[in-house]
Amino acid sequence: MAISDSRTGRAEWVQSTGTEGVLRFSGDWTLRHFAELEAQLDALKPRLPECPDVDFNDVARIDTAGAGLIAVALGPKTLQWLAEHDRDVPRELRALLDTVSEAVADIYAHPAKPRPNYGFVDMLARIGSSMEHVWRLTLGLLGFIGLTLETFARTVFVPKRWRVTALFYHMEETGLNAVPIVTLLSFLIGAVIAFLGATALQQYGATVFTVDLVSYSILRELAVLLTAILVAGRTASAFTAQIGSMKVNEEIDAMRTMGLDPMEQLVLPRVLALIAMLPLLTFLSMMAGLLGGMAVCGLSLDISPTMFIATFQADTEMRHFWVGISKAPIFAFLISTIGCLEGFKVAGSAESVGQRTTSSVVQSIFLVILVDALAAMFFMEMGW
Repeated sequence: MAISDSRTGRAEWVQSTGTEGVLRFSGDWTLRHFAELEAQLDALKPRLPECPDVDFNDVARIDTAGAGLIAVALGPKTLQWLAEHDRDVPRELRALLDTVSEAVADIYAHPAKPRPNYGFVDMLARIGSSMEHVWRLTLGLLGFIGLTLETFARTVFVPKRWRVTALFYHMEETGLNAVPIVTLLSFLIGAVIAFLGATALQQYGATVFTVDLVSYSILRELAVLLTAILVAGRTASAFTAQIGSMKVNEEIDAMRTMGLDPMEQLVLPRVLALIAMLPLLTFLSMMAGLLGGMAVCGLSLDISPTMFIATFQADTEMRHFWVGISKAPIFAFLISTIGCLEGFKVAGSAESVGQRTTSSVVQSIFLVILVDALAAMFFMEMGW
């Protein structure tokens, strides 16, 4: 086939004296001109005999898209006969037509059947598939938690295997560097709760109980929940990205080759660091939330800081603080293990790192809220 400048292909039905006619192809039959070529063939189909004579001598370029159009227009049998018997067809084009005709013949022999829409059955299938996926995630997480606890039990009494430098580094990254964002948001949440309490209680002349509303909600639930959610978005994603990047770069395989245990070197320092720092962050969150409520009470309700502190000491029992702070280590353990587990699941590409990072944040936040709800019901039933 001659190489010429790109020009749209043409299909013409040429009739001459003494012949039935010839279907003549010319120009470029490539994907670039697909729409125009398809329109030409659709216009010619009603005029074509069952097995027309074909002339390919003026075809400049042709690819599988153009050959596929010709195969659909002429039918796979005609195209295969041309590829096998018409010696005027160039050798390269014969090979392409033969390949395309076989593919089109297979499509004609086994036409795709439209998939029936079962509606309710499809919905049940998707629900079942989702439940199976959740079950597999749960089993994987439980297995990884067991492996983490086994690694901790194996190393806790062997000081030379402690990763002290890594532990303090991660304590700084997960705890100290998170203090500004945690305290600022907790202060604002405390202020918002005080505003809501003032709005709801003012009409009953009970604005003094805004202090109790702020103290109970901050100490029992909101401080630890807000801190855990912030840490899940900030730290779990970081753990997944760090371990995932190491897996992509085959650094974890190199560690195993050198005889190092990735659970000891990578997972345990991160888990212990977050368990140590999340209760401290929760305590700071509690103090910031109470300060936010105190500020709003002083500005909007004429409740002075002295009166706020006196009411807080008189009405708020210490058990509310312990209920809130006791949930922090559990949340820290779940967030850190999920973040590390998803990092080990990275498949070896940047896209996989992004997917697993998103998955770790979603799973961490979901489990934090779920465990918090279960703990709230438990403490309520116990009367704590």
